[in-house]
Amino acid sequence: MISGRRGCSFFTPVNYSQQLAYMHHPVGKIIESHLHEPVPREVIYTQEVLLVKRGKLRVDFYDDSQRFLESRILSGGDVILLASGGHGFEVLEEVEMIEVKQGPYAGDQDKTRFNGVSTEDGN
Repeated sequence: MISGRRGCSFFTPVNYSQQLAYMHHPVGKIIESHLHEPVPREVIYTQEVLLVKRGKLRVDFYDDSQRFLESRILSGGDVILLASGGHGFEVLEEVEMIEVKQGPYAGDQDKTRFNGVSTEDGN
């Protein structure tokens, strides 16, 4: 479990277009002031991070061929990086989330919608 380690631990490989890390620093730690330089990057797939502030949400995961893999339940305080494959959600308790992903949003060109599993399918 990463939560006890100090410093910066990345969950993502260096080649992901969206990076997700856990940081744990002691009182007095200095992170030098800095700017990020403009670095051209090519983003092919949208990756998104969800932070569940409160509530409960079922996430259904699919492979790139839209085949169901598994479901997981997220609740307040959980964070998830959706990096590849497909996903769908069912809100189980009223939910508040923060989403972070690459932009700009391309509307209908940004997604392929498909029929996923339902609660009756055993999830």
